[in-house]
Amino acid sequence: MLTLKKIKKDLLRNGVIFGAVGLCAAIIHYFTFLYLIKLMLPELANLFSFLISFSFSFIGHRYLSFNDHQTQLLESLVRFFSTASLGFLNNEIFFIIFHRLIGISSQYAILIAMFFAAGQTFLLSRYWAFKQHNI
Repeated sequence: MLTLKKIKKDLLRNGVIFGAVGLCAAIIHYFTFLYLIKLMLPELANLFSFLISFSFSFIGHRYLSFNDHQTQLLESLVRFFSTASLGFLNNEIFFIIFHRLIGISSQYAILIAMFFAAGQTFLLSRYWAFKQHNI
């Protein structure tokens, strides 16, 4: 029987692991971005950095953050890519606002944008992308 205490404990555990995996993916994204902005427009560098860090993020979330969920691999991949893409869309919008409109340097604007997208990605991942099927 699920109790409120168990639900809180599971959410805390998922949140901590999600944060650790997300932080690692964010570090990959950020340092890839710093390298790629030397070669292309920052908006494109952000896109390619997202695509590179996505695989790490998916594997980490599938097998660590939400390993107790029973979704099929392909189903969770499609759902998580949708979730992450929506997060990236918000990331890119915030990046453009902070970098192009406000004038914050790209190295800092990307950090702010990544922060805004993280919460949304957690909620969509937890309650949709890796949602446990009722048996």
